[in-house]
Amino acid sequence: MKVACSLILAITLRATDAFSPSFVSRARLSSRLSDSLLSPSGDFKDAIEKQTLGYQAGKADTDFARRFGDLAGRKVKTVSETMKQFTELVSVTINPLYRAMITDTVSTTHLTVVDARFQYDKVWALGFISSMDILLSNYPEKPDAIKIVSALAESMGMNAETLRADSASLSSWAKGKTGEDVAAALRGEGESELASIAKAVKDEEFWLYSRFFGIGLVSLMDATGVEPSVASMNKWLQDDLGKKTGKGEADYDLWIGVRGKLDMMETLMKEVEIREKKKMAQRLEDKADAAIRRAEAASKDKEAFDGME
Repeated sequence: MKVACSLILAITLRATDAFSPSFVSRARLSSRLSDSLLSPSGDFKDAIEKQTLGYQAGKADTDFARRFGDLAGRKVKTVSETMKQFTELVSVTINPLYRAMITDTVSTTHLTVVDARFQYDKVWALGFISSMDILLSNYPEKPDAIKIVSALAESMGMNAETLRADSASLSSWAKGKTGEDVAAALRGEGESELASIAKAVKDEEFWLYSRFFGIGLVSLMDATGVEPSVASMNKWLQDDLGKKTGKGEADYDLWIGVRGKLDMMETLMKEVEIREKKKMAQRLEDKADAAIRRAEAASKDKEAFDGME
């Protein structure tokens, strides 16, 4: 059974590795851009020299620089530092079948939270907890799965219990609500905690969308009986919340695909478990039959021996 389950996990988790689409095309584009930047010529060279002449980090004449310019030169925690901290905190060996997925989740989450535009809220917490619960639902060592979530949160400067409490709070609010109730709150209507989050998002010109926020919206769809779809995601995120981004649609497609694969994996593992239990029951039955036959044979031998005396 362990071999069969390992094969199923390997096939499924291979598809969820990097928890993101292939980056080959982007790598090629980056290579071409690098070649251009290393050997600029003509108007492009003049434009670079003009734009960089006298340049000072955080001093550009833009709203963004005026908002975040004071952060220029600030030491930012690196991915490798976060990964090292996570490894020390988790203190257990990550199951090899989950290692790539966990590594990518640590890296991508780190890049989100160190961004100056990132703002934590309960929708993000709901997305974080929902995704971790689903991704680790079949993790072989359950106590280790809890450690992974706790270490991931702490390495991001957060607390797993706080994340769970905030996630539960928003989920509790969503119970009994309809999709239109959520949409109204995302428009900033009412005094609910979701409406307060939406108002803060709307007021932030440089608000940063992140994957866990998108997954949080999908979780609200599940909680309110809304059929998850690209249309629903775009309506809530773009029309109601007022944030025009194509990332929500891409993350929705990715997350639904991952969930589908994990559901399939769970079904296959249950089928394997049932087959293994049937095989074990048959083996036990065969052993019992063999023991009975041996006992009967021994009894006959004893009777024959007694008759000879």
